Amino acid sequence: MTPDQKATLKKETASRLKDRKTLMSMTQDELVDLLFMQMRVLWTVDGLYYLGIEERFGTQAATDIDAKTWYVLGKIECRKLRETTGLKGDDMETFVKLLSLTTWALDLEDKEFEQKGNSLVLRNVKCRVQNTRLSKGLTEFGCKAVRLGYLEEFAKEFSPKFSVKCKVCPPDKHPQDLWCEWIFTRKA
Repeated sequence: MTPDQKATLKKETASRLKDRKTLMSMTQDELVDLLFMQMRVLWTVDGLYYLGIEERFGTQAATDIDAKTWYVLGKIECRKLRETTGLKGDDMETFVKLLSLTTWALDLEDKEFEQKGNSLVLRNVKCRVQNTRLSKGLTEFGCKAVRLGYLEEFAKEFSPKFSVKCKVCPPDKHPQDLWCEWIFTRKA
């Protein structure tokens, strides 16, 4: 390593330590609020990219790019969550804990988890993305392909024993009190 590289590494480490100190000085409530705000900002960026691509190249191109991005993110997020939380194993309880910590599930409004043995149902009752689109006069986002790829890859990265099926998700017709429903199964 060159002296310049060592100096850069030392500077980054000092900067990172300063950032950690700033975060450590915050209350637990402030940290939780900051976490949720940062996740919403990232979702806003995701939405703005989607809308920009959709405006320039059309809905299908935007959805294809979004689906590929979230497909890769499913693997990455599962791996990073395991590293960060230290959660091991391939049982349903560990899967539920990790899935509930994803950037997708953690801040879903009125989500419902229903676990029975080797099966988990996850329902998205209120969807901020869909409701925001509708409030802006846009149509529902046909997110089924995007979300399915993400959840399949998350489940596969967690354990090859896990699979996911979509019961309903736009562009599917859905009840007014349900946007999407996913069924995860763990093979014995």
